[in-house]
Amino acid sequence: MTIIIASPFQVETASPLSWTVDGVASLLSWTVDGVASPLSWTVDGVASLLSWTVDGVASLLSWTVDGVASLLWQLYPALQVIPSPSARVKCMWTEAPPKEVSVWEALHSVVDPELGDDLVDLGMIRSVDVATDGTVTVAVALTVAGCPLRSQIRSDVERRLKALPGVSSVVVKTVEMSSDERRLVMERARYKARERAVETDIVSTVRVLAVASGKGGVGKSSVTANLGVALARRGFTVGILDADIWGFSIPRMLGMSARLEAREGKMIPVVKEVSPGRLKVISMGFLAGEDRAIMWRGLVLNRAVQQFLQDVRWGEMDYLLIDMPPGTGDIQMGLARMLPRTEMLIVTTPPLAAQKVASRAADMARRGYLRVAAVIENMSAFTCEHGQSYQLFGSGGGARLAEEIGAPLAGSVPLDPALSSAGDSGIPITLSGTSAAAQAFFDIAAKLSAEISPPVEMAGCTARLLGLMEKAVDTSAVTPANLLT
Repeated sequence: MTIIIASPFQVETASPLSWTVDGVASLLSWTVDGVASPLSWTVDGVASLLSWTVDGVASLLSWTVDGVASLLWQLYPALQVIPSPSARVKCMWTEAPPKEVSVWEALHSVVDPELGDDLVDLGMIRSVDVATDGTVTVAVALTVAGCPLRSQIRSDVERRLKALPGVSSVVVKTVEMSSDERRLVMERARYKARERAVETDIVSTVRVLAVASGKGGVGKSSVTANLGVALARRGFTVGILDADIWGFSIPRMLGMSARLEAREGKMIPVVKEVSPGRLKVISMGFLAGEDRAIMWRGLVLNRAVQQFLQDVRWGEMDYLLIDMPPGTGDIQMGLARMLPRTEMLIVTTPPLAAQKVASRAADMARRGYLRVAAVIENMSAFTCEHGQSYQLFGSGGGARLAEEIGAPLAGSVPLDPALSSAGDSGIPITLSGTSAAAQAFFDIAAKLSAEISPPVEMAGCTARLLGLMEKAVDTSAVTPANLLT
Protein backbone atom coordinates (compact mmCIF):
# COMPACT_ATOMS: atom_id res chain seq x y z
CA MET A 1 0.00 0.00 0.00
CA THR A 2 2.80 2.25 0.73
CA ILE A 3 4.55 1.41 -2.52
CA ILE A 4 1.39 1.98 -4.57
CA ILE A 5 0.76 5.46 -3.09
CA ALA A 6 4.44 6.64 -3.41
CA SER A 7 4.83 5.99 -7.15
CA PRO A 8 1.88 8.06 -8.31
CA PHE A 9 2.81 10.86 -5.92
CA GLN A 10 6.30 11.15 -7.29
CA VAL A 11 5.04 11.29 -10.86
CA GLU A 12 2.20 13.71 -10.15
CA THR A 13 4.31 16.17 -8.10
CA ALA A 14 6.90 16.76 -10.99
CA SER A 15 4.35 18.27 -13.45
CA PRO A 16 3.17 21.19 -11.25
CA LEU A 17 6.77 22.17 -10.52
CA SER A 18 7.64 22.24 -14.23
CA TRP A 19 4.52 24.19 -14.92
CA THR A 20 5.30 26.57 -12.16
CA VAL A 21 8.85 27.24 -13.41
CA ASP A 22 7.66 27.71 -16.95
CA GLY A 23 4.84 29.91 -15.77
CA VAL A 24 7.08 32.06 -13.68
CA ALA A 25 9.55 32.33 -16.57
CA SER A 26 6.76 33.25 -18.94
CA LEU A 27 5.39 35.72 -16.48
CA LEU A 28 8.81 37.30 -15.98
CA SER A 29 9.40 37.40 -19.72
CA TRP A 30 6.04 39.02 -20.31
CA THR A 31 6.60 41.42 -17.45
CA VAL A 32 10.07 42.49 -18.70
CA ASP A 33 8.80 42.92 -22.23
CA GLY A 34 5.77 44.74 -20.94
CA VAL A 35 7.85 47.04 -18.83
CA ALA A 36 10.42 47.55 -21.63
CA SER A 37 7.78 48.56 -24.11
CA PRO A 38 6.34 51.36 -21.95
CA LEU A 39 9.87 52.49 -21.07
CA SER A 40 10.90 52.54 -24.72
CA TRP A 41 7.77 54.42 -25.61
CA THR A 42 8.32 56.81 -22.74
CA VAL A 43 11.96 57.53 -23.68
CA ASP A 44 11.07 58.04 -27.32
CA GLY A 45 8.21 60.28 -26.32
CA VAL A 46 10.30 62.34 -23.97
CA ALA A 47 13.05 62.65 -26.63
CA SER A 48 10.53 63.75 -29.20
CA LEU A 49 9.00 66.18 -26.74
CA LEU A 50 12.43 67.63 -25.87
CA SER A 51 13.37 67.91 -29.56
CA TRP A 52 10.11 69.67 -30.32
CA THR A 53 10.55 71.93 -27.31
CA VAL A 54 14.15 72.92 -28.25
CA ASP A 55 13.12 73.62 -31.82
CA GLY A 56 10.16 75.57 -30.61
CA VAL A 57 12.14 77.62 -28.14
CA ALA A 58 14.83 78.32 -30.80
CA SER A 59 12.15 79.39 -33.26
CA LEU A 60 10.51 81.51 -30.59
CA LEU A 61 13.83 83.18 -29.70
CA SER A 62 14.65 83.77 -33.35
CA TRP A 63 11.23 85.25 -33.96
CA THR A 64 11.53 87.39 -30.84
CA VAL A 65 14.96 88.79 -31.80
CA ASP A 66 13.79 89.53 -35.33
CA GLY A 67 10.63 91.09 -34.04
CA VAL A 68 12.38 93.30 -31.51
CA ALA A 69 15.02 94.31 -34.06
CA SER A 70 12.36 95.23 -36.60
CA LEU A 71 10.43 97.18 -33.99
CA LEU A 72 13.54 99.12 -32.89
CA TRP A 73 14.53 99.81 -36.48
CA GLN A 74 11.08 101.21 -37.20
CA LEU A 75 11.58 103.54 -34.23
CA TYR A 76 15.16 104.41 -35.33
CA PRO A 77 14.59 108.12 -36.12
CA ALA A 78 13.51 108.65 -32.54
CA LEU A 79 15.76 106.23 -30.67
CA GLN A 80 18.85 106.20 -32.92
CA VAL A 81 19.54 102.58 -32.01
CA ILE A 82 19.80 100.48 -35.15
CA PRO A 83 20.99 101.96 -38.47
CA SER A 84 19.61 99.43 -40.96
CA PRO A 85 17.67 96.12 -41.17
CA SER A 86 20.85 94.30 -42.27
CA ALA A 87 22.48 95.21 -38.97
CA ARG A 88 19.50 94.36 -36.73
CA VAL A 89 20.83 91.29 -35.01
CA LYS A 90 24.49 92.43 -35.23
CA CYS A 91 23.74 95.61 -33.33
CA MET A 92 22.15 93.57 -30.56
CA TRP A 93 25.49 91.87 -29.80
CA THR A 94 28.42 94.13 -30.98
CA GLU A 95 30.28 96.65 -28.81
CA ALA A 96 29.29 100.28 -28.65
CA PRO A 97 31.06 102.54 -31.18
CA PRO A 98 34.19 104.32 -29.89
CA LYS A 99 34.08 107.83 -28.58
CA GLU A 100 35.42 110.56 -30.85
CA VAL A 101 38.14 111.47 -28.34
CA SER A 102 39.42 107.88 -28.54
CA VAL A 103 39.73 108.20 -32.31
CA TRP A 104 41.72 111.44 -32.00
CA GLU A 105 44.02 109.81 -29.46
CA ALA A 106 44.59 106.85 -31.77
CA LEU A 107 45.45 109.17 -34.67
CA HIS A 108 48.31 110.61 -32.61
CA SER A 109 50.14 107.35 -33.32
CA VAL A 110 49.94 107.78 -37.11
CA VAL A 111 53.09 109.57 -38.30
CA ASP A 112 53.66 111.22 -41.66
CA PRO A 113 56.75 109.34 -42.89
CA GLU A 114 58.08 112.37 -44.76
CA LEU A 115 57.42 115.13 -42.22
CA GLY A 116 58.24 112.96 -39.21
CA ASP A 117 55.38 114.05 -36.95
CA ASP A 118 51.92 112.68 -36.17
CA LEU A 119 48.96 113.75 -38.28
CA VAL A 120 47.12 115.42 -35.40
CA ASP A 121 49.98 117.66 -34.29
CA LEU A 122 50.69 118.56 -37.92
CA GLY A 123 47.07 119.69 -38.31
CA MET A 124 46.46 117.21 -41.12
CA ILE A 125 43.23 115.79 -39.63
CA ARG A 126 40.36 117.93 -40.89
CA SER A 127 37.50 116.06 -39.23
CA VAL A 128 36.50 112.84 -37.44
CA ASP A 129 33.00 111.34 -37.56
CA VAL A 130 31.86 108.24 -35.64
CA ALA A 131 28.59 106.66 -36.80
CA THR A 132 26.34 104.62 -34.52
CA ASP A 133 27.15 101.42 -36.47
CA GLY A 134 30.87 101.82 -35.67
CA THR A 135 31.91 103.36 -39.01
CA VAL A 136 34.64 105.95 -38.50
CA THR A 137 35.17 108.57 -41.22
CA VAL A 138 38.38 110.62 -41.16
CA ALA A 139 39.27 113.52 -43.48
CA VAL A 140 43.04 113.87 -43.98
CA ALA A 141 44.51 117.01 -45.57
CA LEU A 142 47.61 116.28 -47.68
CA THR A 143 50.26 118.83 -48.63
CA VAL A 144 49.62 118.12 -52.34
CA ALA A 145 46.80 116.28 -54.07
CA GLY A 146 49.13 113.78 -55.71
CA CYS A 147 51.13 113.05 -52.57
CA PRO A 148 53.15 109.85 -53.23
CA LEU A 149 52.65 108.82 -49.60
CA ARG A 150 48.86 109.06 -49.82
CA SER A 151 48.33 105.30 -49.93
CA GLN A 152 50.66 104.67 -47.02
CA ILE A 153 49.00 107.34 -44.87
CA ARG A 154 45.57 105.94 -45.71
CA SER A 155 46.69 102.42 -44.85
CA ASP A 156 48.26 103.52 -41.55
CA VAL A 157 45.09 105.37 -40.51
CA GLU A 158 42.86 102.39 -41.36
CA ARG A 159 45.11 99.90 -39.58
CA ARG A 160 45.31 101.96 -36.42
CA LEU A 161 41.60 102.78 -36.17
CA LYS A 162 40.40 99.25 -36.93
CA ALA A 163 42.22 98.13 -33.81
CA LEU A 164 39.90 100.26 -31.66
CA PRO A 165 37.04 98.40 -29.90
CA GLY A 166 33.68 99.08 -31.51
CA VAL A 167 35.01 100.11 -34.95
CA SER A 168 33.26 98.21 -37.72
CA SER A 169 34.85 99.99 -40.71
CA VAL A 170 37.07 102.97 -41.51
CA VAL A 171 36.62 105.49 -44.33
CA VAL A 172 39.57 107.79 -45.12
CA LYS A 173 38.91 110.87 -47.26
CA THR A 174 41.83 112.94 -48.56
CA VAL A 175 41.78 116.63 -49.46
CA GLU A 176 44.49 119.09 -50.49
CA MET A 177 45.76 121.76 -48.11
CA SER A 178 45.53 125.43 -48.84
CA SER A 179 48.75 127.40 -49.20
CA ASP A 180 48.38 128.83 -45.67
CA GLU A 181 47.79 125.37 -44.18
CA ARG A 182 50.79 124.02 -46.07
CA ARG A 183 52.98 126.81 -44.74
CA LEU A 184 51.93 126.14 -41.15
CA VAL A 185 52.48 122.40 -41.53
CA MET A 186 55.97 122.89 -42.95
CA GLU A 187 56.86 125.34 -40.19
CA ARG A 188 55.84 122.78 -37.59
CA ALA A 189 57.71 120.02 -39.43
CA ARG A 190 60.81 122.19 -39.59
CA TYR A 191 60.57 122.91 -35.87
CA LYS A 192 60.23 119.20 -35.10
CA ALA A 193 63.15 118.44 -37.41
CA ARG A 194 65.34 120.77 -35.39
CA GLU A 195 64.33 118.90 -32.24
CA ARG A 196 65.12 115.52 -33.85
CA ALA A 197 68.26 116.57 -35.71
CA VAL A 198 70.99 113.96 -35.43
CA GLU A 199 73.64 114.51 -32.82
CA THR A 200 76.86 115.76 -34.38
CA ASP A 201 80.12 117.35 -33.31
CA ILE A 202 79.10 120.45 -35.28
CA VAL A 203 78.27 123.07 -32.68
CA SER A 204 75.45 125.56 -33.13
CA THR A 205 77.83 128.48 -33.76
CA VAL A 206 79.10 126.94 -37.02
CA ARG A 207 77.68 128.41 -40.23
CA VAL A 208 76.74 125.47 -42.47
CA LEU A 209 76.72 126.35 -46.18
CA ALA A 210 75.76 123.71 -48.76
CA VAL A 211 77.10 124.45 -52.25
CA ALA A 212 74.49 123.02 -54.60
CA SER A 213 72.98 123.09 -58.07
CA GLY A 214 70.35 121.15 -59.94
CA LYS A 215 72.87 119.67 -62.37
CA GLY A 216 76.50 118.71 -62.74
CA GLY A 217 79.21 120.55 -64.69
CA VAL A 218 78.64 124.03 -63.27
CA GLY A 219 81.74 123.95 -61.04
CA LYS A 220 80.32 123.30 -57.56
CA SER A 221 83.46 121.51 -56.38
CA SER A 222 85.84 124.19 -57.65
CA VAL A 223 83.64 126.85 -56.04
CA THR A 224 83.65 124.91 -52.74
CA ALA A 225 87.42 124.39 -52.72
CA ASN A 226 88.32 127.97 -53.65
CA LEU A 227 85.72 129.55 -51.42
CA GLY A 228 86.99 127.46 -48.51
CA VAL A 229 90.56 128.66 -49.10
CA ALA A 230 89.39 132.27 -49.49
CA LEU A 231 87.56 132.11 -46.14
CA ALA A 232 90.58 130.48 -44.47
CA ARG A 233 92.78 133.27 -45.77
CA ARG A 234 90.50 135.65 -43.90
CA GLY A 235 91.44 133.85 -40.69
CA PHE A 236 88.50 131.43 -40.38
CA THR A 237 88.61 127.72 -39.61
CA VAL A 238 86.65 126.10 -42.41
CA GLY A 239 85.40 122.53 -42.59
CA ILE A 240 84.80 121.02 -46.02
CA LEU A 241 82.56 117.97 -46.33
CA ASP A 242 82.70 116.29 -49.73
CA ALA A 243 79.14 114.95 -49.89
CA ASP A 244 79.47 113.97 -53.54
CA ILE A 245 80.14 110.35 -52.60
CA TRP A 246 80.05 109.10 -56.20
CA GLY A 247 82.04 111.93 -57.76
CA PHE A 248 84.40 113.07 -54.99
CA SER A 249 87.06 115.53 -56.21
CA ILE A 250 87.86 117.80 -53.26
CA PRO A 251 91.06 115.93 -52.21
CA ARG A 252 92.64 116.39 -55.66
CA MET A 253 91.60 120.03 -55.94
CA LEU A 254 93.16 120.81 -52.55
CA GLY A 255 96.23 118.63 -53.11
CA MET A 256 95.42 116.34 -50.17
CA SER A 257 96.03 112.58 -50.18
CA ALA A 258 96.21 111.50 -46.53
CA ARG A 259 94.20 108.63 -45.06
CA LEU A 260 91.52 109.24 -42.48
CA GLU A 261 92.38 108.31 -38.91
CA ALA A 262 90.01 107.33 -36.12
CA ARG A 263 90.33 108.12 -32.43
CA GLU A 264 87.89 106.95 -29.77
CA GLY A 265 85.40 105.85 -32.40
CA LYS A 266 85.47 109.14 -34.32
CA MET A 267 87.07 110.00 -37.67
CA ILE A 268 89.55 112.88 -37.58
CA PRO A 269 89.38 115.36 -40.51
CA VAL A 270 92.48 115.86 -42.62
CA VAL A 271 93.84 119.34 -41.88
CA LYS A 272 95.41 121.77 -44.35
CA GLU A 273 96.92 124.95 -42.95
CA VAL A 274 96.00 128.07 -44.90
CA SER A 275 97.48 130.96 -42.98
CA PRO A 276 96.01 132.60 -41.00
CA GLY A 277 93.20 130.01 -41.00
CA ARG A 278 92.93 126.30 -41.71
CA LEU A 279 90.86 123.73 -43.57
CA LYS A 280 89.41 120.52 -42.10
CA VAL A 281 88.41 118.13 -44.86
CA ILE A 282 86.36 114.91 -44.97
CA SER A 283 85.91 113.06 -48.25
CA MET A 284 85.24 109.59 -49.58
CA GLY A 285 88.47 110.15 -51.50
CA PHE A 286 90.38 109.59 -48.24
CA LEU A 287 88.80 106.14 -47.91
CA ALA A 288 88.66 104.86 -51.50
CA GLY A 289 91.03 105.05 -54.43
CA GLU A 290 90.57 107.91 -56.88
CA ASP A 291 89.90 105.47 -59.72
CA ARG A 292 87.53 103.23 -57.75
CA ALA A 293 83.81 103.45 -58.57
CA ILE A 294 81.44 103.83 -55.62
CA MET A 295 78.35 101.80 -56.58
CA TRP A 296 75.95 102.61 -53.77
CA ARG A 297 72.25 103.29 -53.87
CA GLY A 298 70.62 106.48 -52.61
CA LEU A 299 69.84 105.37 -49.06
CA VAL A 300 73.39 104.06 -48.58
CA LEU A 301 74.79 107.34 -49.88
CA ASN A 302 72.61 109.25 -47.44
CA ARG A 303 73.84 107.03 -44.62
CA ALA A 304 77.45 107.72 -45.61
CA VAL A 305 76.85 111.48 -45.39
CA GLN A 306 75.18 110.97 -42.01
CA GLN A 307 78.28 109.16 -40.78
CA PHE A 308 80.46 112.02 -42.03
CA LEU A 309 78.35 114.33 -39.90
CA GLN A 310 77.88 112.16 -36.81
CA ASP A 311 81.07 110.11 -36.62
CA VAL A 312 83.61 112.88 -37.26
CA ARG A 313 85.34 114.91 -34.57
CA TRP A 314 85.12 118.25 -36.32
CA GLY A 315 86.22 120.37 -33.39
CA GLU A 316 86.10 124.16 -33.52
CA MET A 317 85.02 125.70 -36.82
CA ASP A 318 83.60 128.95 -38.11
CA TYR A 319 82.18 127.56 -41.37
CA LEU A 320 81.31 124.15 -42.78
CA LEU A 321 81.09 124.04 -46.57
CA ILE A 322 79.30 120.98 -47.99
CA ASP A 323 80.04 120.09 -51.61
CA MET A 324 76.69 118.62 -52.67
CA PRO A 325 76.14 116.10 -55.46
CA PRO A 326 74.08 117.18 -58.50
CA GLY A 327 70.30 117.03 -58.35
CA THR A 328 67.68 117.05 -55.60
CA GLY A 329 67.69 113.48 -54.31
CA ASP A 330 68.23 111.48 -51.13
CA ILE A 331 71.36 113.27 -49.95
CA GLN A 332 69.82 116.71 -50.32
CA MET A 333 66.64 115.70 -48.47
CA GLY A 334 68.63 113.85 -45.81
CA LEU A 335 70.81 116.89 -45.18
CA ALA A 336 67.71 119.03 -44.59
CA ARG A 337 66.64 116.56 -41.93
CA MET A 338 70.05 116.03 -40.30
CA LEU A 339 71.24 119.65 -40.33
CA PRO A 340 68.11 121.81 -40.54
CA ARG A 341 70.11 124.99 -39.96
CA THR A 342 71.94 124.49 -43.28
CA GLU A 343 71.95 127.42 -45.72
CA MET A 344 72.23 126.97 -49.47
CA LEU A 345 74.62 128.57 -51.93
CA ILE A 346 73.19 127.97 -55.39
CA VAL A 347 75.76 127.76 -58.20
CA THR A 348 74.74 128.39 -61.79
CA THR A 349 76.30 129.33 -65.10
CA PRO A 350 75.03 132.15 -67.40
CA PRO A 351 72.87 130.11 -69.84
CA LEU A 352 69.13 130.16 -69.27
CA ALA A 353 68.97 126.36 -69.31
CA ALA A 354 71.46 126.14 -66.42
CA GLN A 355 69.56 128.83 -64.55
CA LYS A 356 66.29 126.91 -64.80
CA VAL A 357 67.91 123.71 -63.56
CA ALA A 358 69.59 125.52 -60.67
CA SER A 359 66.23 126.97 -59.67
CA ARG A 360 65.12 123.43 -58.84
CA ALA A 361 67.81 123.20 -56.20
CA ALA A 362 66.49 126.44 -54.73
CA ASP A 363 62.96 125.04 -54.83
CA MET A 364 64.14 121.90 -53.03
CA ALA A 365 65.73 124.08 -50.35
CA ARG A 366 62.55 126.05 -49.87
CA ARG A 367 60.46 122.87 -49.67
CA GLY A 368 62.82 121.62 -46.99
CA TYR A 369 62.65 125.01 -45.28
CA LEU A 370 66.34 125.69 -45.79
CA ARG A 371 67.45 129.27 -46.29
CA VAL A 372 68.90 130.11 -49.69
CA ALA A 373 71.79 132.33 -48.63
CA ALA A 374 72.99 133.48 -52.05
CA VAL A 375 73.59 132.72 -55.72
CA ILE A 376 77.07 132.37 -57.23
CA GLU A 377 77.50 132.63 -60.98
CA ASN A 378 80.40 130.60 -62.35
CA MET A 379 82.05 130.89 -65.82
CA SER A 380 80.55 134.30 -66.38
CA ALA A 381 82.94 135.75 -68.98
CA PHE A 382 86.29 135.05 -70.58
CA THR A 383 88.94 137.76 -70.86
CA CYS A 384 91.73 137.12 -73.34
CA GLU A 385 95.36 138.29 -73.02
CA HIS A 386 94.77 141.59 -74.83
CA GLY A 387 91.91 142.51 -72.43
CA GLN A 388 88.89 141.75 -74.59
CA SER A 389 86.00 140.01 -72.75
CA TYR A 390 83.78 137.43 -74.40
CA GLN A 391 80.47 136.10 -73.04
CA LEU A 392 81.05 132.56 -74.27
CA PHE A 393 78.09 131.09 -72.36
CA GLY A 394 75.84 134.14 -72.39
CA SER A 395 75.34 136.58 -69.56
CA GLY A 396 73.04 137.47 -66.70
CA GLY A 397 72.10 133.95 -65.60
CA GLY A 398 73.20 134.50 -62.00
CA ALA A 399 71.37 137.82 -61.68
CA ARG A 400 68.20 136.38 -63.22
CA LEU A 401 68.25 133.39 -60.86
CA ALA A 402 68.90 135.61 -57.82
CA GLU A 403 65.94 137.78 -58.74
CA GLU A 404 63.73 134.78 -59.43
CA ILE A 405 64.32 133.08 -56.07
CA GLY A 406 64.67 136.27 -54.02
CA ALA A 407 68.27 135.74 -52.90
CA PRO A 408 71.32 138.02 -53.24
CA LEU A 409 73.94 137.49 -55.93
CA ALA A 410 77.15 136.89 -53.98
CA GLY A 411 79.31 137.36 -57.07
CA SER A 412 80.32 136.17 -60.53
CA VAL A 413 83.45 134.14 -61.20
CA PRO A 414 84.92 134.70 -64.68
CA LEU A 415 85.87 131.83 -66.97
CA ASP A 416 89.60 131.32 -66.42
CA PRO A 417 91.65 128.40 -67.81
CA ALA A 418 93.96 128.77 -64.79
CA LEU A 419 91.07 127.75 -62.52
CA SER A 420 90.92 124.30 -64.10
CA SER A 421 94.69 123.75 -64.22
CA ALA A 422 95.05 124.87 -60.60
CA GLY A 423 92.46 122.30 -59.53
CA ASP A 424 94.24 119.54 -61.44
CA SER A 425 97.55 120.41 -59.81
CA GLY A 426 96.09 120.53 -56.30
CA ILE A 427 96.94 124.19 -55.77
CA PRO A 428 93.69 126.21 -55.76
CA ILE A 429 93.75 129.49 -57.63
CA THR A 430 92.89 131.33 -54.41
CA LEU A 431 96.07 129.93 -52.89
CA SER A 432 98.45 130.47 -55.79
CA GLY A 433 97.47 133.49 -57.80
CA THR A 434 95.94 136.93 -57.98
CA SER A 435 93.91 136.50 -61.16
CA ALA A 436 90.47 137.94 -61.71
CA ALA A 437 88.92 134.59 -60.81
CA ALA A 438 90.87 134.45 -57.53
CA GLN A 439 89.83 138.00 -56.73
CA ALA A 440 86.20 137.10 -57.42
CA PHE A 441 86.40 134.35 -54.80
CA PHE A 442 88.01 136.73 -52.30
CA ASP A 443 85.19 139.21 -52.89
CA ILE A 444 82.54 136.50 -52.44
CA ALA A 445 84.20 135.33 -49.20
CA ALA A 446 84.25 138.89 -47.90
CA LYS A 447 80.60 139.40 -48.75
CA LEU A 448 79.56 136.12 -47.17
CA SER A 449 81.46 136.70 -43.92
CA ALA A 450 80.41 140.33 -43.57
CA GLU A 451 76.84 140.47 -44.88
CA ILE A 452 75.21 137.29 -46.12
CA SER A 453 76.26 134.65 -43.56
CA PRO A 454 78.59 136.22 -41.00
CA PRO A 455 80.05 134.05 -38.22
CA VAL A 456 77.41 133.48 -35.57
CA GLU A 457 79.27 135.29 -32.79
CA MET A 458 79.59 138.33 -35.07
CA ALA A 459 76.00 138.29 -36.30
CA GLY A 460 74.46 139.95 -33.25
CA CYS A 461 73.49 143.60 -33.14
CA THR A 462 76.03 144.41 -30.40
CA ALA A 463 78.92 142.94 -32.35
CA ARG A 464 77.91 144.79 -35.50
CA LEU A 465 77.60 148.06 -33.56
CA LEU A 466 81.10 147.57 -32.14
CA GLY A 467 82.35 146.98 -35.66
CA LEU A 468 80.85 150.25 -36.79
CA MET A 469 82.41 152.05 -33.85
CA GLU A 470 85.84 150.59 -34.69
CA LYS A 471 85.39 151.74 -38.24
CA ALA A 472 84.53 155.23 -37.04
CA VAL A 473 87.53 155.35 -34.68
CA ASP A 474 89.83 154.64 -37.63
CA THR A 475 88.68 157.89 -39.25
CA SER A 476 90.04 161.32 -38.37
CA ALA A 477 87.12 162.30 -36.16
CA VAL A 478 84.32 160.44 -34.41
CA THR A 479 80.95 161.93 -35.35
CA PRO A 480 77.43 160.60 -35.51
CA ALA A 481 77.76 160.65 -39.27
CA ASN A 482 80.80 158.33 -39.04
CA LEU A 483 78.85 155.83 -36.94
CA LEU A 484 76.14 155.62 -39.57
CA THR A 485 78.42 155.19 -42.59
